Order: sequence, then structure tokens, then C-alpha cells
Amino acid sequence: MLSHIKASGQLAPDTARFAVLVLYENGGHHLAYSKAATAFLNRWSKQQNFSVHYIQNADLIDSALLSKYQLFIQLDYPPYSWPQRSMQAFRSAVTKGRLGWLGFHHATLLGEFDGYPMWNWFSWFMGGIRFKNYIADFASAYVDVKAPHHPVMQGVHSRFLVSQEEWYTYDQVPGPYIKVLATVDESSYRPDTDIKMHGPHPVIWTNTKVKARNLYIFMGHGPGLWQNPDYVRLFWNALFWTAGKKPMHGFTD
Repeated sequence: MLSHIKASGQLAPDTARFAVLVLYENGGHHLAYSKAATAFLNRWSKQQNFSVHYIQNADLIDSALLSKYQLFIQLDYPPYSWPQRSMQAFRSAVTKGRLGWLGFHHATLLGEFDGYPMWNWFSWFMGGIRFKNYIADFASAYVDVKAPHHPVMQGVHSRFLVSQEEWYTYDQVPGPYIKVLATVDESSYRPDTDIKMHGPHPVIWTNTKVKARNLYIFMGHGPGLWQNPDYVRLFWNALFWTAGKKPMHGFTD
């Protein structure tokens, strides 16, 4: 199994402060975003003395693999097509607090897709939601921070522009055990669209009912996000917070 895991190559696991496993898609139009993300992760890992390894197939996930890591990043990878063994290992590690989780974009593509059923526990994990629709032609919009004192939001402007995104809608607002850290201002969509939740529209949140630190960030479609200073800072903050670690020194983009 380990022969299928790509390492960034900078540190041996026994010398790193902590270890990160990244699951990302191996093709399609999200690949450019993932490649940009890995470039930042590799640079930060060298600066901050953590190891990072990459997989592109959820079939590789089991309890033995996850036990080697302190943080799992689900980088634009959907919650379906996972084998039962992988689902059970991930659920156990997160609910027991053994593994932090940081998810992006496709992690809330929840429903029946490509002949696969809904992963019901993962839907609960994300607040009991189901994917409903998305803005296929993209729109710019402002994100409003709702929890400015949360560690993930330190150094992030209280309102920042995302210049291009395909904004998902869900069948409901995530459940009461979800702490919402930021929402998208649907009135700021340019171009405007009828594809809206017409109420609170969370885009960053955490589940307060599992032991592991966890965070979902919706924005993660295109590589242009990595030119956005607020997004880069958000990702940096989220990385260390979900890993339960502090940076060795200050933020570097």
C-alpha cells in the first residue's frame, strides 16, 4: 500500500513534528486547484517541519494507514465511491479524536452520484445536508466571517471577495451541532443568479459533536484562489488548527 503514497520528500516521518495525509482527485477540472494546493503544502511542510503525503484513491484508506497521521485533508475529493473498510476507518478515527480533518469543496457533494449511495454518516458529519444545486457558470461573491475570534479566522478580513466559484446550495442549513464560521452573501453574486439558499448560506463550518478537530471550507474549485491572500491565510490557519499544532513561526504565504 505505501508504494502508492506520494511523499513531498522533505522529511522522514520520525523527524517531523506531525504528519499529514492528503486525499485529492486524480483528474478532472479540480486538478489544477489541487496541484496549486500541494505546492503550498510542500513549501509549508519544509518551513514548519511536518511531513505530508498524498493519495489519489480512497481505496488505500484503512485503520493502519490513518494511524500514521495526525491530520487528514480531503482536498476536492467527494464522499462517495469509498469502500466500506475505508469509510469505517475514517469514521472511527474522527469520532474517537485520533485524526483531525480538513475538507474542501467536493467534500459536500452529498447524495447519490455515479451509481453510489449517500454516505449517511458523512452527511451527518457535514450537518445533515444533501447537495442540491450549484452555479455551473461561476460567480464572484463576498464571504462574511461570522466567528472572527475563532483561531481559523485570525488575520482574515471580516469580509473578503472570492472572484470565481461555483457555489453549492444544500437542501437545508447544517444542523444545530454545526458551528458556522462564515457565510456567502448571496446578494453579492456577480453575475446574479436564482441558484440560492435564500437565507443563511454557510461556507465554512465545524462539527462540534465529534472529538476530532474538523473544518469544512467550501471554496476550492479553481487555482485562482491561491492568489487570494485571505484564502491562503484561511488555509494556513485551518491546517494548524485541525492538526492541533501551532506554527513554529509566523504565517508565510
